[in-house]
Amino acid sequence: MTTTHVSKSVKPIKGTRTLERKNYPLRYVVPAGAMLLVFFFLPTVMNFIYAFTDWSAFKKTINFNGLENLQQLFESGTLMSDIKVTLIYAVLVAFFQNTFGLALAVLLEKDTPLNRFARTMFFIPVIMSALGAGYIWQAILKTDGVLNQILGFFAGHTVDIQWLGSTTWTIVIVTIIHGWKWMGFAMLTYLAGLKTIDSEVLEAASIDGASAWQTFWQVKFPLIAPAMTFNVATALLGSMNSFDIVQATTNGGPGGSTEILNLFIWRTFGKGLYSQSTTMSLVLFVMVMVIAIPLVIYLRKREEKIL
Repeated sequence: MTTTHVSKSVKPIKGTRTLERKNYPLRYVVPAGAMLLVFFFLPTVMNFIYAFTDWSAFKKTINFNGLENLQQLFESGTLMSDIKVTLIYAVLVAFFQNTFGLALAVLLEKDTPLNRFARTMFFIPVIMSALGAGYIWQAILKTDGVLNQILGFFAGHTVDIQWLGSTTWTIVIVTIIHGWKWMGFAMLTYLAGLKTIDSEVLEAASIDGASAWQTFWQVKFPLIAPAMTFNVATALLGSMNSFDIVQATTNGGPGGSTEILNLFIWRTFGKGLYSQSTTMSLVLFVMVMVIAIPLVIYLRKREEKIL
C-alpha cells in the first residue's frame, strides 16, 4: 500500500516540475522584455530616426533633412570640443577609480573586523545619489566653502583658492570626485579577484623568497586581470555617459572646460533643438561602441596571455 501510494504521488510532482520548468522562464521574461521594448529599444530606434529630421520646438511638422544636423554640429566646432573633453574625462575617471579601488582592495584584503567596517564605509558613496554627492563636493570646494575655511583656520588667514575655477585643473578635480564616488565598487571587484587566488600560489612565492611588493606585482596583480578588465571597461564606458556629477559641481565650466557630451545634449534639448540633441546622442552611442568593442577585445586577449 505504501509503495503504491508513493509511486502515485511522485508522478504528479514530476509532471508539475516539468510544467513549471517550461512555464516559468516565459512567465518572467515576457514582462521584462516588454519593459525593455517600450522603455529602451523603441526610444533608441526613434532616437536614430529623429537624428535625421528637423524636429524642434519651433516647428509644427517634422521633416527628414538627412545629414544636415550632423554637418551643422561639426561645422560649429562645439561638438568636437565636447567629444575631446568627454574622452579626457573618461580616461581620467578610469584611472582614478581603478587606482583608488585597487589601493583600497590591497589595504583591506585581510578579513578583520576593522577592515570589514572600512569596506562598508568606503562603499557608502556608491549607493549615494551622484547628483547629491556632486552638490556636496561643490559646497566643499567653492571659494567660501568648507575646504578653504579649514585651510584658513590652520593658516591663520583667509584662504580663497578657486578649486573649481581653473580651465586646466578643474576637470582633474571633477574626475577625482567621480573616481571617489565609484571607488568602493571597484574595491569590491578587486577584492573578489584577490580572494580567488589560490593560497598555494602565494605560499610558493613566499617560499621562493618574494617580498610582499614582489608578490603583489608578480603574482597577485597578473591574476586579477579579469577584475581589471571589468573595472576598466565599466569605468571608462560608464564615465562617457556621465552627467550628474559634472552638472552639480561645475555645470560644464569654467569656460566649457568640463562640458562633456551629455551636458551639451541636455542643454541643446532644453533649447528646443530636439533633432540636434538626438543627433549628438547618436554620435555618443557610436563613439561608445567604437571604443567599447576594441577595448573589451584587447582586455580579453590580455587576460588569455596572462592566465
